[in-house]
Amino acid sequence: MFVVTGITGQVGGEVARNLLAAHQTVRAVVRDVGKGKAWAERGCHLVSADINDAAALTAAFKGVDGVFVLVPPNFDPSPDFREARTVASTLSSTLDAARPSKVVYLSTIGAQATRSNLLTQHTIIEQALRNLSVPITFLRPGWFMENSSWDVAPAKNGVIQSFLQPLDKPVPMVATGDIGRLAAELLQEKWNDTRVVELEGPHRVTPKEIAASFANLLGSPVKVEAVPRENWESLFRSQGMKNTEPRIQMLDGFNEGWIEFEAKEAGSRKGNVALDTVLRTLIERESGMRALSRAT
Repeated sequence: MFVVTGITGQVGGEVARNLLAAHQTVRAVVRDVGKGKAWAERGCHLVSADINDAAALTAAFKGVDGVFVLVPPNFDPSPDFREARTVASTLSSTLDAARPSKVVYLSTIGAQATRSNLLTQHTIIEQALRNLSVPITFLRPGWFMENSSWDVAPAKNGVIQSFLQPLDKPVPMVATGDIGRLAAELLQEKWNDTRVVELEGPHRVTPKEIAASFANLLGSPVKVEAVPRENWESLFRSQGMKNTEPRIQMLDGFNEGWIEFEAKEAGSRKGNVALDTVLRTLIERESGMRALSRAT
């Protein structure tokens, strides 16, 4: 049996789908059992637990062949990252007590970076989990292609904006489908100690390429504009963020190149899902949601 956290999200759902397709038994950890009904209907065993509930997580992680750990994202952390430190402590004590056969932790590109930024939250958790005697793989994917979901509506109006700059700079990106597939494969492997696996898509993607792909799929021109860096802080604050610095530093890291894979591009694994495939799905999903909204 394999445990999957975050199953109601995109990545966790892909992990579960791949495990079920391989005829593996899946225990799904959800905060709200009601939201996991669809997975129960697919044959998953549902258990209720929060990422900070050590007792419930320990019970969920015991006696299993492997655990996929996905920590809910926090885009507005405290300056001292105390939320991530709390999660790190809880996961360490939980996994040490439950002692599953192996763990795959969904980390991020740049987790090894020494400069503080939004992704430092994963650095903190990785450092804590490295002290465990349980075999663990830190799966570090690149920028999610699905982040372009925010660009679908603007693309239909002919202009998308990018915080990734310069606009012709290739960025390591990957589809959640590739992440879920590889995570499921890793869970079914055998290894000892700790290892890092870095993952990106078939090739690196520029913001200009995203615009061109949208244009091709929509059948109308789409251009991309860089969001001036001097506007970032006021924009993020208008979105309700209190601590904008980590997000700004993360974007700087991608743009300046110090957020990169530890093994660089040559050492990363390559996924199979192309950008066009992801954007087509995002466009279809947005169109479906609009149609549903009109119908109701």
